[in-house]
Amino acid sequence: MKSAPPAGRRVLQAAVGGTAVFATTAVVAAVTASADVAALGVALAMFALGSAAFVAAYAAAVARSRTDDIALAALFFLSGSASRRVRVVLLGSLGAQVLVAFATAAARPNSSLAFGILAPVYGLGLAALWAARHGRFPPRPAPAGRRRGTPPPSPVQSTGP
Repeated sequence: MKSAPPAGRRVLQAAVGGTAVFATTAVVAAVTASADVAALGVALAMFALGSAAFVAAYAAAVARSRTDDIALAALFFLSGSASRRVRVVLLGSLGAQVLVAFATAAARPNSSLAFGILAPVYGLGLAALWAARHGRFPPRPAPAGRRRGTPPPSPVQSTGP
């Protein structure tokens, strides 16, 4: 029996596709200097798209944090918030991006391949975006000793007259 596709399938596809394009252009540019411009463009595009994914993930996580207890490890590294399959795809893509970025930058130092180091922002941003939209988080605990709508006690104690 085939399992249902995971939630956020498009984010998973974008992670795998972006990683494939980045790896292809970076490796070709490392082997032949003719693809430097393409590799630079892909790396910068992935950085920009990853940054946009971070902003979208932040907005979604803030909205969810009113009802869910969102931990940073669960948001960015999918610890306990995603299935094994989703973690393998998203964190595997991130790991591949890091390996390709460092390997190709080391193969041709002082070239435009150094900008490839920025590309893994894409993988990390997509992992956060997936978790913020589809991750499982425990409910936010109610504050102890306070009723809803009452202000918290002031941290400054009055010493009196």
